[in-house]
Amino acid sequence: MSKLTTHVLDTTHGRPAYGMGIQLLKEGVVLASMVTNVDGRCDGPLLEGEALVPGIYELQFHVAAYFAGLGAKSPFLDVVPVRFRVEEGKSYHVPLVVSPYAYSTYRGS
Repeated sequence: MSKLTTHVLDTTHGRPAYGMGIQLLKEGVVLASMVTNVDGRCDGPLLEGEALVPGIYELQFHVAAYFAGLGAKSPFLDVVPVRFRVEEGKSYHVPLVVSPYAYSTYRGS
């Protein structure tokens, strides 16, 4: 069964990003809103099975709010958008590695 998952790693503190808000959008419509758990992951897939249809999706990671909650005075990054294409019948894992000033993402497994 196809599914979409994500997780966030906080490189400033050297740990998973617990409590970061994430939104999943397709064509500008918010499909889901979630907050990362203690492992920096969502408690389940963002979408799976028939709900994961082909198209362009966007994950919005609320980085500034997360780092502000940890005491950062003025994070450079605000909301980090990651747009990606989903094809029929495939699974996708979209991790974010982040600090208040830089980020990296990739298609995970």
